[in-house]
Amino acid sequence: MRRYLLDTGIAGCYIDRRRGVYDRAKSEVSLGNWIGIAHPVLAELAYRVEGSPNRDRNFQRLQLALAAWKLWPITEAAAFEYGRIAAELRRVGRPIGQNDMMIAAIALTLGNCTVVTMDGDLSAVAGLTVENWAS
Repeated sequence: MRRYLLDTGIAGCYIDRRRGVYDRAKSEVSLGNWIGIAHPVLAELAYRVEGSPNRDRNFQRLQLALAAWKLWPITEAAAFEYGRIAAELRRVGRPIGQNDMMIAAIALTLGNCTVVTMDGDLSAVAGLTVENWAS
């Protein structure tokens, strides 16, 4: 069983059923793999919903997606992994966004986890497996 952690942009594509992301996720689930998001992604999606002119409709769409996804928390281990990632990226002069570092930390502590993103920044995190499902 493999875990796929969707970042915010890819999660949005899943919800909107754009760019082949929803179909790929369904295919992975049929193979016994898990699809999910992390708390920082949920927070960003909630922000998008609240700022939307179609708030109620988008809230319902987010709720439907949440029913299908695993929700992976920020654990103590992930917090320490975040610190390691942030320090390392700063040391090499390659900082990335705080939420991206938290997503990476959660994925690394889960083990056997691939982050699905359209954002190239996450490829800077050593040891992190990254894929782009958007076609």
